[in-house]
Formats: sequence, structure tokens, C-alpha cells
Amino acid sequence: MKKNNKYYIRKAHRYLGVIIGVQFLFWTISGLYFTWTDLDEIHGDHFLKESSERRSVGSQSINMVSDTMKVHSMQLKFLDQEAYFWVNDSILIHAESGISKAEIFEEEAKSIAKNKIKAEYRIEKVNFLTETNAHHEFRGRMLPVWQVEFEGAESLTAYVDAQNGDFQTVRHRDWRWFDFLWMTHTMDYETRDDFNNTLIRAFSVFGLLTVSSGFLLFFVTTKTKRKKKHKKSINKF
Repeated sequence: MKKNNKYYIRKAHRYLGVIIGVQFLFWTISGLYFTWTDLDEIHGDHFLKESSERRSVGSQSINMVSDTMKVHSMQLKFLDQEAYFWVNDSILIHAESGISKAEIFEEEAKSIAKNKIKAEYRIEKVNFLTETNAHHEFRGRMLPVWQVEFEGAESLTAYVDAQNGDFQTVRHRDWRWFDFLWMTHTMDYETRDDFNNTLIRAFSVFGLLTVSSGFLLFFVTTKTKRKKKHKKSINKF
């Protein structure tokens, strides 16, 4: 039996469909998840306490710091109700005594996390992280950091900067699902954040070829059917 163009188009369409089909399924599932979820909940805003408290220190404390060292930048922070200046993005200085603070300790990190997270969540354990891999949920951020894990089905985890005591972010079960689906959506299985990687570009081309071959197959088979109908009408006469 002679193999015509229709045979090769159909075969190409079938194999392209198998190659791209699984990824199309991931794109569809992840797209549905993204459109049906609230980004504020993914960010974990509903786990945080509302805070409207405003505090300040006198100019005398600021002058004390500026008189003792060259200041390029200064930010006021409160750790366990104590005022500190984060100076030059490198050192904490107590606003009253002028004594520098080298690091944030575990108990301080727990206190900072509890002051930010709603009271209904209890701390389960604390870890000190000095490095993370490309797939870690705290990837791409400044280290070291305190990882404060909370009890509960949400698997809530807070991160506190170990140098200046900043509450960095929260991670939880739904965020991790979002992160996993985002990885399958972008097809960046290394860093999860590169939407211009070679793999997604290749599958985008495959997808275009699959759709194009489907349209081509439709027109070829439709044309064949028309010819058969035309021959049948001629044979009748």
C-alpha cells in the first residue's frame, strides 16, 4: 500500500502529541491552580498578625552612632522591645548603649517569629541555615537565616535574618504546591525561575508543530472526503 502525505502527517501528529501531551497536561493543571488561588494566601499573609505600632528614638541616639563611625546608611529596628540601628547594612548597634551586636540568637529569632505569626501557631523547632540549594524554599536570599518551624497541618515555616533580625518571609503547604507547579509550568527544573530556558522553548516549538500538523491533517482529510463524494456523484450518472 503506497504511503501518501496524509499518512506521514498523521504519524507526525501522533508522535508530536505523545511528546507534548504530558507537558500540555502540566501546563493546564498548573494554569488552573494559578487562576483559582489567592496570591495573598500563597504569600502567607493570613498567617501574620496585623501591626500598626509605630516607635521611634531620640536624635541623641542617632548622633551617638554618627559620632563614633562613618555612616552610609542607617535603619531603626526593634528586637525584643530593644531599639537598634542597622548601620551600613553590616552591624547592629544598640540605640541607647552604643554596644554592637554580632548576631541574632535562637531565642531572639523565636521571639521575632512569634511576634509576627498569629498566636494560634506554636513553634515546633528551629534550625540555623548557612547554605541552601537551588530547590530550597528560601533559595536566592541572604544567609545565614533562622528557620522557625510551627506545628500544624499547614507546615508553616518562618525565616528570620540571623544578622539584623528582619522577618524575611513565611512558607507553607500551599506555597510549596504553588512552587512545584510553577516549576512544571516554567520547565526550569534547576532554579525554577527562568522562563527563557532551552527546554520550554523547545516544547513551545513542538506544541506549535503539533497544532499545525493537526490543522493540516484536518484540511487534507476534508479535501479527500470531498473528492470521494464528488466521484460518487459522477458515478451515479
